Amino acid sequence: MTSAADTAPAVPPAKRDRTHYLYIAVIVAVALGIAVGLAAPDFAVELKPVGTGFVNLIKMMISPIIFCTIVLGIGSVRKAAKVGAVGGIALVYFLVMSLVALAIGLVVGNVLDPGTGLAVTDAVRETGQAQVDAEAKSTTDFLLGVIPATIVSAFTEGEVLQTLLVALLAGFALQAMGPAGQPVLRGIEHIQRLVFRILAMIMWAAPVGAFGAIAAVTGSAGLDALKSLAVLMLGFYVTCLLFVLVVLGTLLRIVSGLNLLTLFRYLGREFLLILSTSSSESALPRLIAKMEHLGVSKPVVGITVPTGYSFNLDGTMIYMTMASLFIADAMGTPMGVGEQIPLLLFLLVASKGAAGVTGAGLATLAGGLQSHKPALVDGIGLIVGIDRFMSEARALTNFAGNAVATVLIGTWTKEIDKERVGEVLAGRLPFDEKTLLDDGHGGAAAPAGDTEVPDPRAGGAQDGEKELAKA
Repeated sequence: MTSAADTAPAVPPAKRDRTHYLYIAVIVAVALGIAVGLAAPDFAVELKPVGTGFVNLIKMMISPIIFCTIVLGIGSVRKAAKVGAVGGIALVYFLVMSLVALAIGLVVGNVLDPGTGLAVTDAVRETGQAQVDAEAKSTTDFLLGVIPATIVSAFTEGEVLQTLLVALLAGFALQAMGPAGQPVLRGIEHIQRLVFRILAMIMWAAPVGAFGAIAAVTGSAGLDALKSLAVLMLGFYVTCLLFVLVVLGTLLRIVSGLNLLTLFRYLGREFLLILSTSSSESALPRLIAKMEHLGVSKPVVGITVPTGYSFNLDGTMIYMTMASLFIADAMGTPMGVGEQIPLLLFLLVASKGAAGVTGAGLATLAGGLQSHKPALVDGIGLIVGIDRFMSEARALTNFAGNAVATVLIGTWTKEIDKERVGEVLAGRLPFDEKTLLDDGHGGAAAPAGDTEVPDPRAGGAQDGEKELAKA
């Protein structure tokens, strides 16, 4: 008892101080990146590999983190039907929210009508056609692409849905093994600790990555592009903001009784990371860790977050709607509602393969237009200049949607510890930035036992620590 009392007060201040300086450095790096991008655009564009390298370091950790999280979550649940219920509710919710986002983008796009009067030059046409190289997958190709070539290639190719499939199979297999599967679960728990510790080390490169990413974005899109396309860009930002505050905020308040801004304050560092890298994937591993720390059970987090990153792209939906209408107007071939709806429903399906990486939305839009309405592809070049800036709003909106979805689905399935949520959001249970795990206090590192639903505050966590020490 005394040793625990001695160590508990000593650890949080050290963690808080170090990470506090880290994220101050990220803010400074973003400001410097913008300054360099404006002052020396040619030099700034050359810094793009610095930002790309940092995002790739984080993406390198996504597959093992998803695998460990899902296997530990499912392996510790007795009833497989509970996992299926979580997945079913999640998919229905994702579909409904995607349609809502499409409808909002449709209304705003038709009201703003920003593309009228723009000229499409030969250079713009060539730029648009070049985007089709990253062609969007058909629905059949997308579904077949979920199955990896080998069980190992799911990790080596970095495909989130392939990793999700392998993890689900492994989790259900370990669940069926019963007590015989416990040693394997304990081994995976050790691996999870290692993976999260590596991720915490990588995060110290965030200021360098943020500087390179934001400098390249600012340098590549000059002020002229921003001025000519300001209406579309600002309209998109405002639409995303209203969607998040009004639609998601209202849902969160009604269903879970939580304040949206309080939840976002808890996720503030993740939003800063996304803002500086323009990639929602850069915050995926931290979202998993933070949602478990918040008090949402492992199965809900493990299924909702990875699946949401492919199926719950609210920002991408709004972007595709407004960009399609903008291009149609700019090309002098405005679409009526009868043409808009089939195109957008097609893009709804096509977007499910889009990753949360910078530029993925543009490539998916180009591929979708090429398949459904090829005449509009020439106009893609009109928005290339500001796509990077719109990508930030896309990524932030997608991330916000997945964070809210995790809490909502946890509430609907009664897989959330509301008492713990209150403590965490009030700041009385700080997140461990050093390990990204709640060692000895439940949360993400709660032991994989044979309980039906892992309790984030389970008292058995200390016994699990003793077992791990013996192992």
